[in-house]
Amino acid sequence: MDVENMTMVREFLILGLSDNPQLQVPLFLVFLLIYLIILLGNLVIFTVICADSRLHTPMYFFLSNLSLIDICGTSTITPKLLRIFLTGDKSISYAGCITQLYFYIGFGCTSDFLFTAMAYDRYAAVCQPLRYSLIMNHRVCVQLAAASWIIGFLPSEMITVSVARLSFCASNVINHFFCDLMPLLNLSCTDTANTQSILFFVVALMEMPAFFLTFISYIFIISAILRIRSAEGKRKAFSTCSSHLTMFFIYYLSLFCMNLRPSSTYSQEQGKFLSVFYTSVTPMLNPIIYSLRNKEVKNAVRKVIGSKL
Repeated sequence: MDVENMTMVREFLILGLSDNPQLQVPLFLVFLLIYLIILLGNLVIFTVICADSRLHTPMYFFLSNLSLIDICGTSTITPKLLRIFLTGDKSISYAGCITQLYFYIGFGCTSDFLFTAMAYDRYAAVCQPLRYSLIMNHRVCVQLAAASWIIGFLPSEMITVSVARLSFCASNVINHFFCDLMPLLNLSCTDTANTQSILFFVVALMEMPAFFLTFISYIFIISAILRIRSAEGKRKAFSTCSSHLTMFFIYYLSLFCMNLRPSSTYSQEQGKFLSVFYTSVTPMLNPIIYSLRNKEVKNAVRKVIGSKL
């Protein structure tokens, strides 16, 4: 293509979830409610864990980090989507789109590595109970959390820098509800092989090892629980990691369904639905599952709320 005839894109148009004018207000209300639940639920968990000294343990330390990631990750996407529903303004600047992509990938990858740290913590608690306090001391917890944040944003930086070097010279319409990677690559009028190579490197050498470490940790945990002879012992051991197991399956099921679909069955609408589940529904379920299935969190919430009244 002749470079002189290229018209460089300075802004993108995000189509959103539906073009039906009658659905804009209902969709706005639904996603506003989901967003408020995410913010309030995760903020309550984060505040309660910080305020209650009884929750200053490795498990809740990682949970507070997960709540912070859910708040930040959802806030990267949802406010712009709500604006589209409310005003019909679908435009987003080039810089704004690249920034949204950077934080979306960064918080998503950080969640993956944090799930691995949480699985290792539960493995140490169930499989190495006598050495747990030594294995998961405060320094180790801080190092694991910091590594999750730092390593999580490394692939985001590599991918985003690569995307920023691409040229977008034809259509500027993103058939999605945010600036996701694949819709942007589909719009590029230059070779995307370098970006796809970086993506393969990230998935093969960073994301998949994190998943398998998490998966193997839970295999060891379940095996250790099944070896416990007493039913009460099994119940207590399982109660310490049931919420983690629930969120692990929900999170990775939505992630795999979104990214591992056969190209022959791909549809934009299915992709949007799965992305909604991954970016909105899963962060909303986190505080619900951890609060409803955890007596310590519920008691701490009652204590904090009671002290404020």
